[in-house]
Amino acid sequence: MRHRVTLIPGDGIGPEVAEAARAVVDATGVEVEWDVQEAGAASLEREGTPLPERVLDSVRRSRTALKGPITTPVGSGFRSVNVALRQELDLFAAVRPARHFPGLPSRHPGVDLVTIRENTEDLYRGIEFERGAPETDRLRAALLDLAGYRVPDDAGVTVKPISITGTRRVVRYALEYAQRNGRRFVTVGHKANIMKFSDGVFLATALEVAEEYPEVDVREMQVDEMAMWLAWEPETLDVVLLPNLYGDIVSDLSAGLVGGLGVAPGANLGWEYAVFEPVHGSAPDIAGRGVANPVAIILSAAMMLRHLAEDAAAERVEAAVAELLRDGGTLTPDMGGTARTLDVAGAIARLAT
Repeated sequence: MRHRVTLIPGDGIGPEVAEAARAVVDATGVEVEWDVQEAGAASLEREGTPLPERVLDSVRRSRTALKGPITTPVGSGFRSVNVALRQELDLFAAVRPARHFPGLPSRHPGVDLVTIRENTEDLYRGIEFERGAPETDRLRAALLDLAGYRVPDDAGVTVKPISITGTRRVVRYALEYAQRNGRRFVTVGHKANIMKFSDGVFLATALEVAEEYPEVDVREMQVDEMAMWLAWEPETLDVVLLPNLYGDIVSDLSAGLVGGLGVAPGANLGWEYAVFEPVHGSAPDIAGRGVANPVAIILSAAMMLRHLAEDAAAERVEAAVAELLRDGGTLTPDMGGTARTLDVAGAIARLAT
């Protein structure tokens, strides 16, 4: 069966690692028609937006995308392409596995965690009020009137919406994921003891939905305690389900347990569309040097192959990555080797053929 897939190379090291992932997918023999769509800094310069409508249209046609990292400058008004994609396509669930591969240094060998993160609400919803803006003055006056709280004149404000509707669907996804993949249990992370009307909604809704899945072991844990267990005994956790911001942080922490962001894949999923991408950023400091680690996006491509019901090909790619890392002879500098990006891709492609 031939699959149409939108390929968004991104910027920084994105084009290099995207080329590597494409080579590996093509080597599996799965027939993919790639629709390459530029987004990010180059599109901003040429088209006035980092996320042109043509990119969204392509993903809506193909329903599946593989995406390289895209730079979001810190503190600028530049809208994150990653966040925009998730919101425009309603990709409400982020799935980020953290699996240790023999051969990679780790204080916790054998870790096999999955972070499932609500992807469209919380502080990342982008409801922000800039310090000194007229809208912020009006918000400050309203909060003083409604809650008796005086926001400092020099404060910026970000609003944290968490809804029952948004939470229900990601909880159902997480519990069904656990069932499909034979996971042991799901731990709901939160800070509902402090944020009773946002995190409180997330926790209460998760526990309510869990009653519909009596065969799944569902637990709850405050996110600061979860961070402690991840640093101390991460094997005591299995699938963790979190609101947006916590999920972003915890998934990066989990990647650090198994060898770093260079081996951390990810997927952003909705009822209609799916976008697969590595967890790491665009690393502009090494862009163009051919030394970027392509393993994370290659593992993301394996997740994409499973999504396309190409399970045998996905298993070959994952087994090839495991063999490459175990052997240790063809690794990029971040993993202690001297190989170049396409050398790693070529070695994985040969093993996955």
